[in-house]
Amino acid sequence: MNLPNIVTFARILLIPVFVGLYFWGTPLGNFLSGVCFGIAGFTDWLDGYLARRLNQTTPFGRFIDPVADKLIVVSALGILLASYGTFWFTMPALIIIAREIVISALREWMAEVNRSGSVRVGLLAKVKTGVQMTAIACLLIAEPGEVSFWLVVGYLLIYVAAILTVWSMVKYLIVAWPSLRSGLTEMSDN
Repeated sequence: MNLPNIVTFARILLIPVFVGLYFWGTPLGNFLSGVCFGIAGFTDWLDGYLARRLNQTTPFGRFIDPVADKLIVVSALGILLASYGTFWFTMPALIIIAREIVISALREWMAEVNRSGSVRVGLLAKVKTGVQMTAIACLLIAEPGEVSFWLVVGYLLIYVAAILTVWSMVKYLIVAWPSLRSGLTEMSDN
């Protein structure tokens, strides 16, 4: 257990905190939930920075970091769906969740065929994550049912995040296509 992995685990431990604060159901609870989620999002950058800076990258860290990211994003989108359960929020939320599942499966497949290096996180995925985390934090802060700065910014950014999500997923799938096609060919031959 090293410092970057401890930071990653702290991100996971923040999930029940921001969820609980959100369901407190007060403007202060919403605000603190958004801030807590923002801190969790910041630790996503921090653990990677520390791992590289301290030369403490580990196979376990490479495994648990994306798991922690997906847990906080899906948890936050899940609670936001309870408050913003409209078509206009549900669609970008489902796009983001679906992408997380597809890319997780793709990374597992690529590791299985010894090609995991070809689906490393790129700049587009990092930008997508930053926009997505900011959108979610804004929507957690906003009071459901009231038009506010946080709501407008959150909705705008969740759509930008959904577009970046699709774009980055397509880029990953294009890179992985030769391996996927080869795997499909092998399956049809059997």
